[in-house]
Amino acid sequence: MQNNLKGPIMACAVVQLLLKTQSFRFLWTPLTASFRFSKKGYRVLAPQNFLNYESLKQQYKPEVPEYFNFATDVLDKWTEMEKEGKRSTRLALWWVNDKGDEVRWNFEELGFRSRKVANVLSEVCGLQKGDRVMLILPRIPEWWLINVACMRTGTVLIPGTTQLTAKDILHRVQTSKAKCIITDHVLAPAIDCIVSKCQSLKFKLIVSEDHLEGWLNFKDLFTNANADHNCVTTRNQDPMTIFFTSGTTGSPKMTEHSHSSYGIGQTVNGRYWLDLTSSDVLWNTSDTGWAKSAWSSIFAPWIQGACVFIHSMPRFDPTTVLDTLSKFPITTFCSAPTAYRMLVQHNLTSYKFKSLQHCVSAGEPINPEVMEQWKKQTGLDIYEGYGQTETVLVCGTFKGMKIKPGSMGMPSPAYDVKIIDEHGNVLPPGEEGDIAIKARPTRPFCLFTRYIDDPERTDSTLQGNFYVTGDRGIVDEDGYFWFVGRADDVINSAGYRIGPFEVESALIEHPAVVESAVVSSPDPIRGEVVKAFVVLASDYVSHDPEKLIKELQDHVKKVTAPYKYPRKVEFVQQLPKTVSGKIRRNELHKQDELTFCLHSGT
Repeated sequence: MQNNLKGPIMACAVVQLLLKTQSFRFLWTPLTASFRFSKKGYRVLAPQNFLNYESLKQQYKPEVPEYFNFATDVLDKWTEMEKEGKRSTRLALWWVNDKGDEVRWNFEELGFRSRKVANVLSEVCGLQKGDRVMLILPRIPEWWLINVACMRTGTVLIPGTTQLTAKDILHRVQTSKAKCIITDHVLAPAIDCIVSKCQSLKFKLIVSEDHLEGWLNFKDLFTNANADHNCVTTRNQDPMTIFFTSGTTGSPKMTEHSHSSYGIGQTVNGRYWLDLTSSDVLWNTSDTGWAKSAWSSIFAPWIQGACVFIHSMPRFDPTTVLDTLSKFPITTFCSAPTAYRMLVQHNLTSYKFKSLQHCVSAGEPINPEVMEQWKKQTGLDIYEGYGQTETVLVCGTFKGMKIKPGSMGMPSPAYDVKIIDEHGNVLPPGEEGDIAIKARPTRPFCLFTRYIDDPERTDSTLQGNFYVTGDRGIVDEDGYFWFVGRADDVINSAGYRIGPFEVESALIEHPAVVESAVVSSPDPIRGEVVKAFVVLASDYVSHDPEKLIKELQDHVKKVTAPYKYPRKVEFVQQLPKTVSGKIRRNELHKQDELTFCLHSGT
């Protein structure tokens, strides 16, 4: 275990440094939420941490100290302030499940337990700073403790979703050279099947009441662990976590983030987009295996001293979600577009969300029709955010801004965002190009460090002075950004460039459509045409398919430019998705290409 003599001194220095800036004083001074009602009865919320978009940009002046560790410089500071009476004691984590069990920890209890876990990692397992730990657990409190413990020990956390197969886990362990893996009884047998092929793996910890041969029992070790632990010293650019991207357009990449890129960088998410104060309770439904869980279930809320709420659902259940929003004092709700699409299929007016004030969405673009249905039934807007595993919030719709449905909003103050051409030149409003972030001469500290062991792929993200996101978009005259599609999803049909999202949004406005995915389809005349895979509402499943296809095509022609209508439509029971809920359009595209080749004899 490394003795950190600089820890207390550095922590105090960071707090003083943060207090110097007007922007960070909001972290220590919770404000009171206020809202007014529009003429239609909708709740219009005033920002808690800023006045308007312009003031937000002026406030954001982050300073990154040479040494930084989120566990000591943020989490432990909340505990100290509560002990000194500088703020009231607040819940840090509030966990519930379907059985009625609850766990409530304040920041002091979170610190106490996470230090015990840190000693399990450093003393029992002998892990040292820089060693990699793979964590595959569902939404249980231990997941949060291990996250914080890895920060305290300087070990590099590698989260994974519980939906990974043995093959997926083998790839991740071999590629990352993880030394330790922590999981539960569900995945332990799969790991035992592949462990002989994982030379780097030295320790296996199981979070379970039961004991399994060959595994260290986490709960036993936790019970017997010492609660005194000195956090290691970490520099701001030391590696903190590795995310395997979801692989929507290729093999998963190992994306490395530093202690500052998320530990300080997520301030822009927590204070401005989520607009949290210490009085707020945030529920983020993201799976524990993805970066969005780090975004909105750890860093963004705890930077603001807010409470992280978790409902341990084995799978997303709309009724459970709506009941939970009604029962608990959740003020801020964060979920993926897929979830909102499922929720609006229910009668939302029969639920009363007494505490809910702010709803946000990220992961994929959210359809304007879904936003409209949600607002009509709940009185609340959905504020969209855009970012990647590699970034913090890139663009967002912030409180006080005019909401343009279908737009991802305006650039977050963390980045200088532009639309550029293939040569790195900035394009004027209205012209489609690559969504890019200014990265030269100064690379933003809240951008990922690198793709591990893949310098060519890392270098390929830079184009001129910009980091290229791989997404295509347009900026309008007002400075709002609009998502067109992944660069390799955009359809080029007879000289027209068509983004799948616009067509999908047009389709979902039709009552027959629950979900849709649009891809390019080979065509002997036009090169490629728009094809839509459509999941039908139950009332339309028995309709004549040819007539319904014609009806949907005519509908799209009326809603958007006629040339964008889907010349091919296929009805499916469900769409292929990544385990994080994103539609795998590349899989549909490959499936369609194969069908075309078989029919054409090529």
